[in-house]
Amino acid sequence: MRATGKQVNMKTIAENDLILIIYKDKRYLKKVQIDKSFHGKGGIINFADLTGMFFGTRYGQYEIYEPTVEDIVMYGIKRETQIVFPKDSAFICFRLGLMHNSRILEIGTGSGALTFIFSCAVGPGGSVVSFEKEERHYKNAKKNIEHFAKWDNAKLYCGDVAEYEDGGFDAAFIDVREPWMHLDKASELLKGSGLLGMIVPTANQITDILKELNNRFGDIEVLEIMLRRYKTVAERVRPVDRMVAHTGYLVFARKIEDIKNNADYGE
Repeated sequence: MRATGKQVNMKTIAENDLILIIYKDKRYLKKVQIDKSFHGKGGIINFADLTGMFFGTRYGQYEIYEPTVEDIVMYGIKRETQIVFPKDSAFICFRLGLMHNSRILEIGTGSGALTFIFSCAVGPGGSVVSFEKEERHYKNAKKNIEHFAKWDNAKLYCGDVAEYEDGGFDAAFIDVREPWMHLDKASELLKGSGLLGMIVPTANQITDILKELNNRFGDIEVLEIMLRRYKTVAERVRPVDRMVAHTGYLVFARKIEDIKNNADYGE
């Protein structure tokens, strides 16, 4: 279906656009390149035929949509590490108070999925500073960000955050095996009342974190998020047979200081 004068507010597909292709329960994220085509169980899609068509239309047995942030994370990001799933990452952004112009520190880039989500959350006026010690993961994450990020607002470093000195972050997130090893640095780089988040796969890691938070952080919260999907057949609505259950424990806290340690208090 092509655009007409009455449909000028509907977005059309152009060359190099990302598209989400859905066939039954299968989803594919592809870039429109007019000299290429997509071959699947629903038939062949000639990408040249898609240019000028609306997002949100049917092409034979396929549905063609404009991809969301979740689509890009789940079907576009190349993974070399376990990623933070959207069910967790959306809440992480909310809990860390991220908005346009926020500045966030990330310790443990991994494959860059959460880095990408942070980039979307803080917008063109915000910034994401991310550290990854493994060079292979850093290179993969850098490619993912360069390929999918809408704005040039994410700075990735291959190395240890220990030597970084440019503080004043609104929030920080730690996704490494021993997050308690970075609590001092996170506290140093966060603004007063700055928000801290962490994700760990096991309960014993939570114990180690709680022991090390000490008096540097308050308003501590530990939780996990469950998501159960349902079949969308009107005659037999029920939960799907499989679900992604435990993906990680989330720990949140806020930076705090004692009055006695605040040299400016009362002056």
